[in-house]
Amino acid sequence: MTLTANILDLFDQRIFYGSIHIENGRISHIERMGNERPGAPYVLPGFVDAHVHIESSLLTPAQFARLAVVHGTVATVSDPHEIGNVLGVPGVDYMIADGNRVPFKFCFGAPSCVPATPFETAGATISVRDVRDLLGRRDIGYLAEMMNYPGVLNEDPDVMAKIALAKAFNKPIDGHAPGLRGDDAQRYIDAGIETDHECFTYEEALDKVQRGMSILIREGSAARNFEALHPLLTYYSDRVMFCSDDKHPDTLAEGHIDQLVVRALHKGHNIWNVLRAACLNPVMHYRLPVGLLREGDSADFIVINDLDRFRVMHTVINGQVVAENGKTLIPDLRSEHPNQFNCSPKQPADFIVRAEGDVSTIRVIEALDGQLITNELHLEPTLRDGQLVADPVRDILKLVVVNRYSDAPPAVAFIKNFGLKQGAIASSVGHDSHNITAVGCDDESICQAVNLIIEAKGGLSAVGSSSGQQQWAVKQEQSNSLKLPTATAHCLLKLPVAGLMSDADGYEIASQYTQLDQFAKAELGSVLAAPFMTLSFMALLVIPSLKLSDKGLFDGQQFIFTKLSVP
Repeated sequence: MTLTANILDLFDQRIFYGSIHIENGRISHIERMGNERPGAPYVLPGFVDAHVHIESSLLTPAQFARLAVVHGTVATVSDPHEIGNVLGVPGVDYMIADGNRVPFKFCFGAPSCVPATPFETAGATISVRDVRDLLGRRDIGYLAEMMNYPGVLNEDPDVMAKIALAKAFNKPIDGHAPGLRGDDAQRYIDAGIETDHECFTYEEALDKVQRGMSILIREGSAARNFEALHPLLTYYSDRVMFCSDDKHPDTLAEGHIDQLVVRALHKGHNIWNVLRAACLNPVMHYRLPVGLLREGDSADFIVINDLDRFRVMHTVINGQVVAENGKTLIPDLRSEHPNQFNCSPKQPADFIVRAEGDVSTIRVIEALDGQLITNELHLEPTLRDGQLVADPVRDILKLVVVNRYSDAPPAVAFIKNFGLKQGAIASSVGHDSHNITAVGCDDESICQAVNLIIEAKGGLSAVGSSSGQQQWAVKQEQSNSLKLPTATAHCLLKLPVAGLMSDADGYEIASQYTQLDQFAKAELGSVLAAPFMTLSFMALLVIPSLKLSDKGLFDGQQFIFTKLSVP
């Protein structure tokens, strides 16, 4: 196979017209034929997502790859932390085996925090011994994000043992330390942790990168920090990478790392700095078996139309064309359905919160659109018949977390900024332990949404409610643009693989997710850009400030449980 085009040399930072000769999946020879020729296509190394949880795409690795290659992605640095929390090491094995079925380069890590904290119920534990066994394998490339940064700072024995193992096996160590700065950030870095994708301000990222850390610019379906962090590309391009972290199927169908490349170029950044973050740095940092357009490299590259729009014409992995002009050429494969779902259906009474004493102020989680962090608000509750209830008019809704691994009383709190006017939404994708998380306007709707998930043994659901029918009808009459739902209207997207993923065609799942997302917004009234992705992070205890686990309301600043009522 021979390809003639304008070739981008990322090492010498030059563009020349030439031909690439490929034999047995590798580049045997590159022939320079002259200067750049306007109008000819361009060839460059493929894009790499430097940190992603494949499970958050709601797709198996084989299905994820089918969508990603269309956008020029040839490899991912993938943390199987989510399925690890559900199934343990067998879950990690599942991800590797499924990924190996398709022509795509997954680099999976050894999950470092399963369970993420002792303050939640997970489905499995990945011990120090398990981490040692995983890191000793050739198909495990690194120690995945060390979310327990308090454990690092306090030198927790298990945490430090896992870090020591990664050093012993000479494998990179990923970080996760939102808001950590100054001396604490230095101690975290000195422990051996090399990256962070959780910076949400430029000042935080600058502090860490100046201390020697590599910073990942993240644009997922919910958490996004490109606008805050892209100036790093100008001064620290050698220590910046692009990642998505968590990306739902609808946005993955639209674009991936290619979108960050185009945005960065349109911000005026130097093309070599941008491509260093998108292609070169992840391969070098994680020592990925991904070609970079050098003689002897594996033939992993993309062909684009021009250096402005970056429309991907072809994606090639190991010399095989895997995508062409917006169409995937990776086969549509079904997979096995390992799972763990052991809870019984619930009753509306399970979600009642009784007012105990004189409750004048309660803690309310404030969800922030496009962020994983939350704020803690102190607000006056709404009381009815001796119960604390949701108040859609004030946008104070009930948030519940239901243990999916065994029968236990649900944890209930209150949340602001979801904007639902009626009904409820629920999900078995609930970072990090992946219990059932739901938010809603009334106990009946919350119960129905939760039970849809339990019956399906995993998925995303949205339900309307009769209690919200009249109010929604008024709004519909005023706007004349929304369909009035019936009292039993609901949507359900089933996720039979660990309650996290589907092995159905990725584009079909993307379409179903879009319908579900539109239902939550147009019918139920959510004002969030990605309500289900945001919901999935409301039980993520390692991200401040206030969250809810299946065991109770949690103060992410103090790392302790807290009470609903404020003294």
